[in-house]
Amino acid sequence: MPSDRAFAASTVAVGLVALAHAAFTWPTAAVLAFFGGGAAIAFVAEAAVVDAGWLEHHVGPKLLGVPLYVLFGWTGAVYVAFRAALLVTEGWPAVALAAVLATGYDVLVDHRGVAEGHWTYTDSLPGPRVRDVPWWNFAGWLAISAATAGLANVVL
Repeated sequence: MPSDRAFAASTVAVGLVALAHAAFTWPTAAVLAFFGGGAAIAFVAEAAVVDAGWLEHHVGPKLLGVPLYVLFGWTGAVYVAFRAALLVTEGWPAVALAAVLATGYDVLVDHRGVAEGHWTYTDSLPGPRVRDVPWWNFAGWLAISAATAGLANVVL
């Protein structure tokens, strides 16, 4: 089981590699929109869920209950999904495909973060769960991924 520090560091590394790749391949405005806007959207959404008492993070450092490494994880994962989508389509269809790909990635890995103790879902909302991860988490990934990719799409 990886340590919390190694987990956070590897998440940040993925986000930084994605940011570097974008900086070399996209116009500056698209990079700022995607990574700056995407991090802001993810932060607000994550802070709202934490404030509602539905999610508790166990790895710091945190701001308003949101670990800072999460912002790199969100943008890194969505960036990879968006770039993959851009290989097969463009524009808003690529945004939609990226959202589905990023959400699919989360379906495959989010339960590991729960099992390894990096975060705990503390909600009692009704509805299905996939490996102890509630439905609303995946809905959030879909919406936030689409919004983040959409920011870059507007500029590209």
